[in-house]
Amino acid sequence: MANFLSKIFSKDNRLKKSGLLDKKSDVHSHILYGVDDGVQDLEESLQILEYLECLGFTQVWCTPHIMEDIPNETKFLQERFQQLKNAYQGNIKLHLAAEYMIDNVFDKRLSEKDLLPHGEMKDKILLETSYFNSPLNLEETLKQIYTIGYYPLLAHPERYAYMTDKDYIKLKADGIRFQLNMLSLKGMYGKMAQKKAEWLLSKNFYDEVGSDIHSIRQIKALEELLK
Repeated sequence: MANFLSKIFSKDNRLKKSGLLDKKSDVHSHILYGVDDGVQDLEESLQILEYLECLGFTQVWCTPHIMEDIPNETKFLQERFQQLKNAYQGNIKLHLAAEYMIDNVFDKRLSEKDLLPHGEMKDKILLETSYFNSPLNLEETLKQIYTIGYYPLLAHPERYAYMTDKDYIKLKADGIRFQLNMLSLKGMYGKMAQKKAEWLLSKNFYDEVGSDIHSIRQIKALEELLK
């Protein structure tokens, strides 16, 4: 691991010197350790934060999964996040939100207003759906989110195979905000997701950008993309 990181942080790293990501925010990451399918230990979380700071990021949102298979409780995530903040000695400002799968767990949390909102104003809810099938209650869920005072922020819309151009146009017309996964543009999630991401960019449909980083092994792909 040390040799891998030494290459990333080499003095010849043009990306590090470019200032391309100075003062930017990573709004979607899975670097909160030991809570989902992302980073599993504190050391790796700190290594990724070191890299992101090196690139110029000044804010990072930890957005762990909450879904039926990973029913993280709000209090547990807040406690784990505080442990990460206590251990991190860098300059990035850390935030905690969550990535909610639209399912029965989310329906319950929504009804109880037991949510970890996103954004500087804490006014967004980061959502995802199945990659292959639309939730039966999608429109109703989005309306409920608006009703209790939040804006839906749809994570990586380019990855949803069931969505068509018309679906994206309708969602934007309804005020849904879109978050791009940077690595979709590298083809990490397949050619279809890459093509959709390029189309959504061409339409200026994206509102936020995130790495969705799950592992330090994705750093190299991120670096190659940003070059």
